[in-house]
Amino acid sequence: MRLKTTATFALALSLLLPLTTALRAADAMDTPSGSVILTVSGTIDKTNVDDTAQFDLEMLRELPAASISTSTIWTEGVLMFTGVPIALLLEELGNSGNTLRASAINDYTIEIPVASLEGDAPILAYEMNGDTMHRREKGPLWVIYPFDSDEKYRTSQIYSRSIWQLDRIEVID
Repeated sequence: MRLKTTATFALALSLLLPLTTALRAADAMDTPSGSVILTVSGTIDKTNVDDTAQFDLEMLRELPAASISTSTIWTEGVLMFTGVPIALLLEELGNSGNTLRASAINDYTIEIPVASLEGDAPILAYEMNGDTMHRREKGPLWVIYPFDSDEKYRTSQIYSRSIWQLDRIEVID
């Protein structure tokens, strides 16, 4: 009887192993082929380089995008920003934290409560008026809120969260 149980177990295992491997592969992230512009770490489920999720521009462009037309206190006139909604990015990564610690290339760091994220706002903008943003234009990534749509987005707290030259997000608590 033991031999039959062992054989049955081995057969079941051989049938489940490809399924488990396929599920893991479907959940796996690609690794960046271009320059890394964003590294997300902390309490996330999906990673692609060690314990982080690293993105090049093309990987971010593959995610569903949103556009926000708005003026800012740092620019002239109404501009069109396109990028990934932060809430969607966190959903894709399997977020289990309550706070984002966002850091810029110059180490400016702010915290954004996950509970404050609303659908398509804010976005991690990678384009301004259809053009890829470079460091001189506050890129490659800029946290943009729809400032003109509601006065709740025109506060010193929201302005401080509108970090530009963003390159790192740590999901904490």
